Amino acid sequence: MRSVASLRKQIDGIIEQTLGIVSIVVEINEETIISKNSKREMSSASLIKIPIIMAAFQQAELGKIDLEEKIEVKPEHKVGGSGVIQYLTEGTLLSVKDLLTLMIIVSDNTATNMMIDLVGQETINYFNKQIGCNHTRLERRLMDYVARDMGLDNVTSASDMVIFLKEIVENQFLTSKSTYEILNILSGQQFQDKLPAMMDSDHVFVANKTGEIPGVEHDVAIIRHNDDQVFMAVLIDQLENQYEGKQIIARTGKAVYDYLIQ
Repeated sequence: MRSVASLRKQIDGIIEQTLGIVSIVVEINEETIISKNSKREMSSASLIKIPIIMAAFQQAELGKIDLEEKIEVKPEHKVGGSGVIQYLTEGTLLSVKDLLTLMIIVSDNTATNMMIDLVGQETINYFNKQIGCNHTRLERRLMDYVARDMGLDNVTSASDMVIFLKEIVENQFLTSKSTYEILNILSGQQFQDKLPAMMDSDHVFVANKTGEIPGVEHDVAIIRHNDDQVFMAVLIDQLENQYEGKQIIARTGKAVYDYLIQ
């Protein structure tokens, strides 16, 4: 028999095993199972790509951008870190939708910066405020170390990430067509080494987005099993060991998975 109290105790026991600071929200069928440090702002790493794709689809709905428009990849666009575009032939043409897809499923930093330029930093931050995510701010492009050294960073919180995820399902600010496409893209996520790592994908649907930089490990996900729906965000910073952070997140995901399939 499923026990929310038992799941809560199990998750508490897992997150206590890291010296890093854990911010977590787990909501199952509209009931908050656990919420700790949920509004604490921390570096978003690649989680910032979720509000970027959502703001982009909103701009497409408004006719401000065209998802089918092809954009040429130029040398000045290319940055390091995660992604594949930096390795593609100069002059490659990619549609806005393909760039958004690469930004999510392989966390492509070059695609992300191209989308920030297209949609606009102010527009993205306005979208964040519009849906009530007051702890999420895009302050710089990806891999912009000069801006970072000036004290500018992209930030978010576990509670904001759950708000974003819920909007993808509930579509209060975006059309159902847009949120369906965003969810479909998220479900194609190639990085499965955190929340979904110990889940059997034959039994649950998972749409997730990871983030990591030195000292930081994050993953957020929408998980479905039969009639159950989960929104969860696990963000960890001040880590001394990246692997430890990944394991804490994976074990938290496994605890939720075990609860769902009971």
